Amino acid sequence: MTTEDVTMSDTYSLPGTLAVIGGGRMGEAIIGGLIAAGTIVPERVTVAEPADARRTALEQAHGVRCVADGAQALPADVILIAVKPQIADAVIASLASSVRDALVVSIVAGFSTARIESLLPAGTAVVRVMPNTPAMVGEGMAVVSGGGEASAEQIATVEALFARIGRAVVVDERYQNAATAISGSGPAYFALVVDALARAGVRQGLPRDVAQALAVQTMLGTARLLEETGQHPSELIDGVSSPGGTTIAAIEALEAGGLRAAFAQAVAANVKRSQELGS
Repeated sequence: MTTEDVTMSDTYSLPGTLAVIGGGRMGEAIIGGLIAAGTIVPERVTVAEPADARRTALEQAHGVRCVADGAQALPADVILIAVKPQIADAVIASLASSVRDALVVSIVAGFSTARIESLLPAGTAVVRVMPNTPAMVGEGMAVVSGGGEASAEQIATVEALFARIGRAVVVDERYQNAATAISGSGPAYFALVVDALARAGVRQGLPRDVAQALAVQTMLGTARLLEETGQHPSELIDGVSSPGGTTIAAIEALEAGGLRAAFAQAVAANVKRSQELGS
């Protein structure tokens, strides 16, 4: 696995046009993040989305052109496939005659580059990415893997593109499902932790808005502290846990409740489901 990690650049812009196939939450997060970062102007983005109400919402929110069918969004220089795995085979196959020499970027969970290449004309460059929804606010984490037909330059282009909306790291494709289980689905895990902490605070008498603000800011600050100091998480835990104090009592309660095992099981279940979706 490569350790290369690219953070947001202030200079990269996407050359040419972008077609986004699928106007769901993740597709919108990427569109909104790229436009906000100045990576592409709305006039060069076309979104294919079958739902009328959703097309209207995307046009109003981002100023992009929307069409009902994927083929209507092509040709484009870069095609982003952002649909559910259950319909991805049919959607990708329907684009085959219009792809031409575009760079195809897929965020379809569980779908290998080889599977996508098999549905498209021979020689089509495919790059697989697992992003996450914080891309909307410029704090995304994207994991990038190139297919057999993708050049190093094309992989670097996709890496730079997603680095504009947070961070991007290139890994061997065999690690994609594990990455999906951590960063791709991670926002849901952290939101669950925030909600659990806020509810626990309410149980102890705090107003809900205060409890949630405490949880959110503490999570944000802790993430920044780990990032900037390079500390191992266990060091931070030890630094906060005074002998016989309140934090160690809480940590022991979390350990007794099986927190670590629950996260391990969650990641394993996520990987298994990614494998099922891609089979």
